[in-house]
Amino acid sequence: MRPKPAASLSILRPIRYDFDMTAAAKSRMNVDQYLAWAQSHPGRYELSEGEVIVMSPESAGQAAVKFAVQRALLTGLEARRLPCHVLADGMTIRVDETTAYEPDALVYCGARLAPSSMEVPNPVVVVEVLSPSTRHIDASAKLAGYFRVRSVAHYLIVDPTKPLVVHHARGSGETILTRVVTQGTIQLDPPGMTVTIADIYAP
Repeated sequence: MRPKPAASLSILRPIRYDFDMTAAAKSRMNVDQYLAWAQSHPGRYELSEGEVIVMSPESAGQAAVKFAVQRALLTGLEARRLPCHVLADGMTIRVDETTAYEPDALVYCGARLAPSSMEVPNPVVVVEVLSPSTRHIDASAKLAGYFRVRSVAHYLIVDPTKPLVVHHARGSGETILTRVVTQGTIQLDPPGMTVTIADIYAP
């Protein structure tokens, strides 16, 4: 990730969180205001309860696993010839009017989004690859937040250091089913695809 220009950083108001991110907005925003703001501020951000959060730099290992996850999702879709699409990090998922996240990978189905789109309105699968700075929020706030999006059926939390994926799946009613997967495959239905653990953690 390229360093942010000094001119952009000069407008930000840093606040430290327990998960070691930084709040960046001078005032609280809603998601529409945030998306407009983000277009003129290079970098990767999220919006949490109205405050813009600067995403921390990532390690080479985390980046490699993130790419492998994206490729494994694409392989799973292509194997079943599903009318769905994989997008890498950088796309926004709106949780509510003041919170929006950018997962490390996602799957959505149906017509392709317009090239100018910044937001994915109907994600089915969302993925976060753990890092020291995001571990707490990925397993708590984001778990609750992503499942507030009605289209989300699966949330995968991927450990970049060893073969371990925590698979959260939407059950009946308010139930979220969770299992830890260290080998074999993960069934993601909907949309009806399979992800192989070996494809994510290839030697």
